[in-house]
Amino acid sequence: MSQPLRFAFNRIVAPSLDLSAFIRLTKAMGSDAIEIRNDLNDVEIDDGTPPERVRDLCQAEGIRLLSINALYPFDVWNDERRAQTLKLAAYAKACGAEGLVMCPLNDRTDSRDAAQRARDLRTALSELAPILRDHGILGFVEPLGFEECSLRLKRQAVEAIKAVGGLDVFRLVHDTFHHHLAGETEFFAELTGLVHISGVEDADLPLNQIRDAHRVLVGEADILGNAEQIKHLLDDGYRGYLSFEPFAASVHALADPQSALAQSVALLEKQVAGEAVAG
Repeated sequence: MSQPLRFAFNRIVAPSLDLSAFIRLTKAMGSDAIEIRNDLNDVEIDDGTPPERVRDLCQAEGIRLLSINALYPFDVWNDERRAQTLKLAAYAKACGAEGLVMCPLNDRTDSRDAAQRARDLRTALSELAPILRDHGILGFVEPLGFEECSLRLKRQAVEAIKAVGGLDVFRLVHDTFHHHLAGETEFFAELTGLVHISGVEDADLPLNQIRDAHRVLVGEADILGNAEQIKHLLDDGYRGYLSFEPFAASVHALADPQSALAQSVALLEKQVAGEAVAG
């Protein structure tokens, strides 16, 4: 029998909903887990919602708050990043979030060479670890597959995490979009704490021109191989959540996001189960 899929919903799925409505959508989908974001206007956290309000809404409905998305750019450590980390970590602890998603610098003007980027990554992880431990939260390291990103491969993240003795507090985010863009072949399911899923359907665009705005719900025309990636993670022992993270405006404008999400969930369940049978 194939492993049941555990879906969660990142706040980017329906940013126009208030948190109560978003939680109702999540429960209507049969899920018990969400992620919130600090980069969306006019909703929590941007709108000043106290963390205790977020915690109470989630607890009342039996919802796990998997993460706050995101600390950026986590691998450029300075006084500003320390202050940002302390603020987000305090909010995460108070609202009951289990961790912080941490994204690396994605900037075409970044002139650092590979060696300097590696040193800066280790410095950042070394500084972040005690802050995360003090607040009782995890750091979810998410490599980004864009060519200009300072941390593209999970292998690089794993080596740095091990080098700083951070296996107790850091986990990987496997993002199906970024895994595909980076041309990655390694999965590291045992170190993966969270999976982000989205689909891309424009088969004519070169990989280096695909951006967040192309990320829709996973459909029949998906070119990222979501089902294959999920199957690989499950076969390797991953038992965590698959969190929908579509950035496309067309998804945010859906009049009936529940129906669209249900279709995507059903498709993925069918595809992953079918691959399990065939394999």
